[in-house]
Amino acid sequence: MPQIDAVQLFKCLADKSRLAILNNLIKEPMYVELLAERLSITPSTVSFHLKKLMDAGFVYSRKEQYYVIYEVNPDILSSTLYQLVKADRDDVDEQMEREEIYRKKVIDHFFKYDKLITIPVQRKKARIVYEEILKAFDKEKEYTEKEVNIIIADFNDDFCTIRKNMVEDKLLERENSRYRVIG
Repeated sequence: MPQIDAVQLFKCLADKSRLAILNNLIKEPMYVELLAERLSITPSTVSFHLKKLMDAGFVYSRKEQYYVIYEVNPDILSSTLYQLVKADRDDVDEQMEREEIYRKKVIDHFFKYDKLITIPVQRKKARIVYEEILKAFDKEKEYTEKEVNIIIADFNDDFCTIRKNMVEDKLLERENSRYRVIG
């Protein structure tokens, strides 16, 4: 299946007249005047919508004597919703790159000389900060509360708040006064 612009497809489908045109073309191929008559709209309006449908790949045209006949593109209409919304690899890579740039900005803003200057108020930024602190922990080891406090205190003096928030954010798990990294 060729590359599909899902945004363009969904924008195209977000119009009642275009859906009505598609519905009629599914039944049988038609020309502009017949569609206009069936839908009680002007031929110029039908042509406008057909152009949008063609640009999105929903319909194609063929010349038949004096008429231009429009037909639905079965490849597009038989696509599953999953195929339409699934991001291609380039989009995923680009999104990951943007996330990494954002992450670096947050870390650079809140950390100076490997010390946490202040705990971010925004939850998303706080999560990034906590994930950075979590790198100091060994995933295979269990820690006492005192050990957790010492590790966190290397980053910021408010280790109680940070420890509590890391447990709430499910980065650390506390069981029987022992802590371990989740995941």
